[in-house]
Amino acid sequence: MTLPHLLVIIAVALSITGSSVYIRDTIKGKTKPNLVSWSMWALAPLISTCVAISAKADLWATARVFFAGFLPLLVVIIALINPKSYWKLTLFDLLCGACSFLAIIVWAYLGLAKSAIILALLGDCFALFPTLKKAWQNPETESGLTYFAGFISSILIIPSIPRFDIENSAFQIYLIIANALLFLAVYKRTLKLFK
Repeated sequence: MTLPHLLVIIAVALSITGSSVYIRDTIKGKTKPNLVSWSMWALAPLISTCVAISAKADLWATARVFFAGFLPLLVVIIALINPKSYWKLTLFDLLCGACSFLAIIVWAYLGLAKSAIILALLGDCFALFPTLKKAWQNPETESGLTYFAGFISSILIIPSIPRFDIENSAFQIYLIIANALLFLAVYKRTLKLFK
């Protein structure tokens, strides 16, 4: 086993650990996932995974993207089963979800690998906004450890990327930025970043 493969395994293990914390907190009703964000976070990376595989991207680098979609899918399922974990959706949430879904529809229509990954990433980014807003305004409704694990996991993947092109690296770089923003939103008071 090579170092890049080991890093992918560690990164996936960190993602599973972080998501397990989020799922546990969701079951307890402490964490209240925004279903628009988490649904789109499941859909966009899973689509990106399929497209990356069809474009012959490296399977090891793509594994992290797959888990970036599969684990949110588990969060959505748990949130739907447990009514005390539900976060009320606003018009802003629904508009972001519509933009996210529209990006995915455009991707399906175009059918081009690079465009598909960029549009899936754009869809994922639109899905980020409702949870980022919620984490900023109500950090107690989020599990920041999940985003910290996602950040570290995404950083660990960087050395395992065989080529820095859209197929292999775009989603990885986006995941670093997204997880860092969410972590900072949840812990801004603790870290005394903003007064």
